[in-house]
Amino acid sequence: MASTNSAAQVLVASNRGPVSYDVREDGSLHTKRGGGGLVSGLSAIGSDADSLWVCSALSEGDREAVRRGVGEAGVRMLDIPADVHADAYNGVANSVLWFIHHMLYQTPLEPVFDAEFRRQWASYETYNRAFAEALAQEAAEGAAVVVQDYHLTLVPGMLRELRPDLRIGHFSHTPWAPPEYFRMLPDDVARQVLGGMLGADRLGFLTHRWADAFTACAEQFAGGLGGTRVGVHGLGADADFLRERAHEADVDERMAALREEIGTAPDGGARRTIVRVDRTELSKNIVRGLLAYRQLLDDHPEWRERVVHVAFAYPSRQDLAVYRDYTAEVQRVAQEINSEYGTPDWTPVVLHVKDDFARSLAAYRLGDVALVNPIRDGMNLVAKEVPVVSDEGCVLVLSREAGAYEELGEEAITVNPYDVIGTARALNEALSMPAGERAERTKRLAAAATALPPAQWFLDQLNAL
Repeated sequence: MASTNSAAQVLVASNRGPVSYDVREDGSLHTKRGGGGLVSGLSAIGSDADSLWVCSALSEGDREAVRRGVGEAGVRMLDIPADVHADAYNGVANSVLWFIHHMLYQTPLEPVFDAEFRRQWASYETYNRAFAEALAQEAAEGAAVVVQDYHLTLVPGMLRELRPDLRIGHFSHTPWAPPEYFRMLPDDVARQVLGGMLGADRLGFLTHRWADAFTACAEQFAGGLGGTRVGVHGLGADADFLRERAHEADVDERMAALREEIGTAPDGGARRTIVRVDRTELSKNIVRGLLAYRQLLDDHPEWRERVVHVAFAYPSRQDLAVYRDYTAEVQRVAQEINSEYGTPDWTPVVLHVKDDFARSLAAYRLGDVALVNPIRDGMNLVAKEVPVVSDEGCVLVLSREAGAYEELGEEAITVNPYDVIGTARALNEALSMPAGERAERTKRLAAAATALPPAQWFLDQLNAL
């Protein structure tokens, strides 16, 4: 993509950009625009501010757009070779750094930092350097650069060497591993990651817990923070967008279809619903959530035929075998529960695996209970979105290991995500909560969930720089 004519004053760097491209059968390019906090944040700074988003070409369509010189104003897409990107993104970012920060390794067998890892690590360095060089090239004197996430941990340090005049921030959307887990990385790699991050003037995290974990790692392995400041910005839900979107016609259609699937209780009344909406991420703990629901049906037979678990588990990272296996296990456990407890008139688990945002919003609106039980999560926006769009009020059953626990814990029923019996007990408590208390709690949850909407979240980081 062609370089911008004038140097940019505000730059964002992230693996995924605000646009993507598909090549149509006739050879023409089709443009898709994304949403999210960064998009609304950049638009909030106003068009008179020279802003630029530097991102990676992710698909063949993206690469073709770069080759043809097609692009959006304010976006520079980097055509990093597909094999280098795959090594950096899947090999290191998603299979190593993600696993470290979410503490997902089965340590008797993994990780194994061998020659193949070193080869992939070299690609991760190359990928980060491509971003640092593009940012150095595009930034005006003294510009502010906000680098996003674990894909780009080395960029701040590399960019600092190229352009000492810039104000550099980095924001982590994941948890940060405590020192005893972070030290699994080879010593030189751990120092490189920390050194890269500490090249920033300011580092942002979603919660105090993750910020404190980073500080502890920096003190143990890098001799402290140096001149780098650390801040916390708890990304909130975009209330206006969600409330408006949740009342469009397609969502009403999905609600009618879901009600049909849920059916009515034997006494003719409405069935209660426990809703979950997740990607099939290993960290989301979907299987234990299903096991807790089975435990509920065992411990409290009175809920049989009166409750349905509406579980949306949308495929994630299916190019990695461990994710494919996990998705298959989610489906297997759901089918097992249905064959064990189901009746001709009652399907205990309604599982959908095809991504459908309108259907997710429909589930948010009609859920009586929302189950959000991750093993570990940077924030978890589902926990914040459900109370915002819920029609009648929804009890939040929330893992204490979700970042959202810091802000929502008081109004939720909190669980230890590994404790299936404890989670079943929490589900029973949530289903039994009186409607008035449920509605009041939902109101307070919605207020906490929207305290820092996406545009403000981005502007706060920019102002702090």
